[in-house]
Amino acid sequence: MTAENHPHTPSFLSLGIAPALLQILEKKKFTVPTPIQQQSIPAALEGKDIVGIAQTGTGKTFAFGIPMLQRLATGKGRGLVIVPTRELAEQVDTSLHTFAPAAGIRTAVLIGGIPYPRQYRMIRNNPRVVIATPGRLNDLLERRAITLAEVSVLVLDEADRMLDMGFRPQLNRILQHVPAERQTMLFSATMPPEIIQLANKTMRLPLRIEVAPTGTAAAQIQQELFVVQKADKITLLTALLAEHKGTVLLFSRTKHGAKKITRSVRAMNYTAAEIHANRSLAQRREALEGFKRGKYRVLVATDIASRGIDVADIAVVINFDLPNDPNDYVHRIGRTARAGREGRAISFATPDQARDIRDIERLIRSPIKRGHHPSAQLAAMPAAARQSKHPRRSGTQRGGGMRRKHRNG
Repeated sequence: MTAENHPHTPSFLSLGIAPALLQILEKKKFTVPTPIQQQSIPAALEGKDIVGIAQTGTGKTFAFGIPMLQRLATGKGRGLVIVPTRELAEQVDTSLHTFAPAAGIRTAVLIGGIPYPRQYRMIRNNPRVVIATPGRLNDLLERRAITLAEVSVLVLDEADRMLDMGFRPQLNRILQHVPAERQTMLFSATMPPEIIQLANKTMRLPLRIEVAPTGTAAAQIQQELFVVQKADKITLLTALLAEHKGTVLLFSRTKHGAKKITRSVRAMNYTAAEIHANRSLAQRREALEGFKRGKYRVLVATDIASRGIDVADIAVVINFDLPNDPNDYVHRIGRTARAGREGRAISFATPDQARDIRDIERLIRSPIKRGHHPSAQLAAMPAAARQSKHPRRSGTQRGGGMRRKHRNG
């Protein structure tokens, strides 16, 4: 059923979008706006400052992209979209290209990993919209290769992630180059105090739009948690990859861990690629594109990719390691169940991570179902208890081993 033939279904037609852009939405079969789009687009078209809070996968790029392009197409000025990662910059650019050509607007992506001469050429092509990461944009400003004096629409996308990654000094320098008279839209999945401070400093009476409480995970995600000894995570992973079909996005806490896990997954005869800060831009692009096309079944990533991956049908997200920050749990599992689809998120925790589990459950306001996979039950046992199953060990030795283990925590 489409929005047009149901009186209570929201429609893009009622949001004030220009006919040319509506035709593109219809052609691409986008008929019903998401809640963040429905609430943000009319206000953004009026030029209002917006703080938009919504979980990942809810269509935030169209929520700011459509109004920005429509306003630029009918007036002067430029748009600047600042994002935390290279992958997200390219993802935003791809989404904007759904509409930009029809609006007669050229875009440029300014990110690390691309040679400066190539980016100088992009800037000389006079783009109306620039999508940039903070570090590269600051480099170009210091080299006087770009000016932001004509920016009339500023978007800070995934602002909480930018602050988590330590980009506040770079953002402050960028804001010194942007005119005070502008429209500012800040979009984020969470609303920590730092975001409130940033909004108060950079925006004028912003309209706050929160379509889900901070920390809310998509309802369509089936979440499951296995408590397992660190040394036995690969054993559990082997069993789960055999049990669950489809594409798998797997998160490691460290770059070194991602490399080791990728090798282990390949040893299981599954196709796998890795994406983290030690990989070049070309390698990260190849891994992400290969994952999208089905060349790789498993993509192993650090949190650099937790908000930069927009793949339609990720069947399972596996947290091989719990994240350092509970908010990152929400961002990671938000890579599945996108655009209303169903998905699955499986997390591994070691027995000493009870506090980390409680922090995550407090954030998402819900307990996570504990898994009972046979391999996890064995792996979760203390090492001495598992050794007790060996027939050559005596009962006295087994009991003593278990008691010593428990005394030592």
